[in-house]
Amino acid sequence: MAITDSSSDKANNSLSQKPSGIFWNLLFNLIVPMIILTKFSGADTLGIKLGLITALSFPIVYGLKDFITTNKINLFSVLGVISVPLTGGISLLELDAIYIAIKEAAIPSILGAAILISLKTTQPFIHTLLKNRSIVNTVKISQALDDNLCHAEYDRLLTNATWFLAGSFFLSSALNFFLAIIILTAEPGTELFNQQLGRMLALSLPVNALPAMLVNIANLVYVSRGIKRLTSLTLEEILIIDTENV
Repeated sequence: MAITDSSSDKANNSLSQKPSGIFWNLLFNLIVPMIILTKFSGADTLGIKLGLITALSFPIVYGLKDFITTNKINLFSVLGVISVPLTGGISLLELDAIYIAIKEAAIPSILGAAILISLKTTQPFIHTLLKNRSIVNTVKISQALDDNLCHAEYDRLLTNATWFLAGSFFLSSALNFFLAIIILTAEPGTELFNQQLGRMLALSLPVNALPAMLVNIANLVYVSRGIKRLTSLTLEEILIIDTENV
C-alpha cells in the first residue's frame, strides 16, 4: 500500500507542477502587465510612466526569480527578460510605435534564424532534441536505422522538421509585427498608448502563439510519423515513458 500511495503521489505531483508553471508564466508575463497597463496607468491611478514601469517589471522580476530558484532556463521568462526592457525603453523614450513593431518581430526572427544556422553546425537543433535519452529511445532508433539503412532519409526528415520549426518563429514574427502596427495607433507617452500596449499583450496569445503552436503540433506529428515509417518502431518504443509518473 505504501508503494502504491507513493507512486500515486508522484503522479499527482508531476501532473500538478506543469499546469502550475504555465499558470504562473501567463500570470506574470501576460495577465498582470495587461491589467496594469489597461486599468491602472491613468492619471488617477499609477500614472502613465509609473504604470508602464510597474507593468513591465513583473516579467523581469519573475524571469530572474524563476532562474535563481530552478537554475534552469525558462524560454517564456528569458523572452520576457529580453523583450520587456526593450519595450519599456522604447515606450518611456516615447519613440514611434514602429520601433516596438520591429522589436516584436525581431526576437522570433532571431530565434528562427538561429535554428536554421544550427543546420550548418555539428549539433542541429532538432537533432540535439532527439538525442535526449530521457525522452527518446536513441539506442532503438539508431539500431533500427542501421537495420533499414535509412540514416540519410532520417537526416532529411529532421532537416525538414528544422525548417518547419524555424518557419513557426518567422510566422510569429510577421504576426507580431502586424499586430503591433494595427493596435498601437495612439501617441506614445499617453494613457491610451499604455492601454493599447496592454491590449496588444492580451491579443498576443491567440493571434501569435496559437498559430505557431498549431504549426509545431503538425511538425511533431510529421516527425513522429516519419520516424515510425523509417524505423518500423511503435510510438511506445520510440519514446521513453516514465511508468512511475503515469
